[in-house]
Amino acid sequence: MGKTPAPDANDLRLFHTGEHPCGYWPERPARDLVLDPRDPRLPDWYPLALEWGFRRSGDIIYRPHCQGCQACVAVRIPVDAFKPDRSQRRCLRDNADIEMRVCQAVRTDEQLALYRRYLRARHAGGGMDGHGAVEFDQFLVGSWSEGRFMELREAGPTRPGRLLAVAVTDVIGNALSAVYTFFDPDHARRGLGTLAILKQIEWARRERRSHLYLGYWIAGHDKMDYKRRFRPLEGFDGRGWRAFNDSDAGANP
Repeated sequence: MGKTPAPDANDLRLFHTGEHPCGYWPERPARDLVLDPRDPRLPDWYPLALEWGFRRSGDIIYRPHCQGCQACVAVRIPVDAFKPDRSQRRCLRDNADIEMRVCQAVRTDEQLALYRRYLRARHAGGGMDGHGAVEFDQFLVGSWSEGRFMELREAGPTRPGRLLAVAVTDVIGNALSAVYTFFDPDHARRGLGTLAILKQIEWARRERRSHLYLGYWIAGHDKMDYKRRFRPLEGFDGRGWRAFNDSDAGANP
């Protein structure tokens, strides 16, 4: 998606947000570094911004930039080198009855219903559990990104089968970026979050894309810990990407 901006177009502005409660550690103040959301070149800058450790949420491209804290570490999987571990191979075997399909990023009533069930079960009282169609589009689709919805459905005699999970995925140049995944809370034992990443890796490998971006890993945070189980993994240290080592990731738990 897009092209790397020409050297004479490097005047894109960046802004600091005001302090706000951290989405991962609510007792801590947080700030973000944000690319100018009004700049029409954002689709062209987005692939490069990912390489700089940024991430997309709706139409916003941001990177945590908190005073005194470097807990958020951008991570990505080099897909050709990835090898599933025993637990991940078991996840694939246990979910052999699930089919994957990639769709345009256009909301359906079925997807919205699943999203709302997921938020009520996993984020009750967190401010997102009241999301409806407008918030779905603003948060997951946006107005300029080249996103896809990777659906995971039960296989069965009728097609399509029951929807179990949706992985919102951006297609960027030579990579994929995992934006957000939601799934049926009644099937949590299937490990649908792990399965979604494994299927995104298969998708990237099939299309000969080099990396799958996973967003941020945070040491000591239970909801982020699963990301370090995908190996090999690369982490962004503020200047470039290197082999990930969770013992010296620079996080402040």
